Amino acid sequence: MRLSDLSFFNLASNRMNWLGARQQVIAQNVANSDTPGFKSQDVTPFADVLRSTGASGVRTTNSRHISGLSGSRVEGISQVEDPDAYETSLDGNNVALEQQTIKATEVSENYRLAAQLYRKGHELLTLAATGVR
Repeated sequence: MRLSDLSFFNLASNRMNWLGARQQVIAQNVANSDTPGFKSQDVTPFADVLRSTGASGVRTTNSRHISGLSGSRVEGISQVEDPDAYETSLDGNNVALEQQTIKATEVSENYRLAAQLYRKGHELLTLAATGVR
């Protein structure tokens, strides 16, 4: 059995992939902070990505259960104009480095949390299978 077959690990992996995509968009925003007319970008919220893939964190065993995971990749991540961007400057650019720094820190913390949860889940499976820590 592969870890990606377990819904918990699939969800944690999808979250880390989404956070990686968001960090990439934030880096593009910072790189274009002086580009006239550039509009700050973000990615679709993770909840929307889960809805688009039908992922709810569980697998179904009965037709009356809520829908389960439909795939092993994160689909539905798309780059959109940032709805929370600060006001636009005179040159048409609305990237604020302070806001991008805050977002980058949030992404870093969330990635660290997802990686720790993934690692702890692996440790629990190892303990259950071998009885050894």
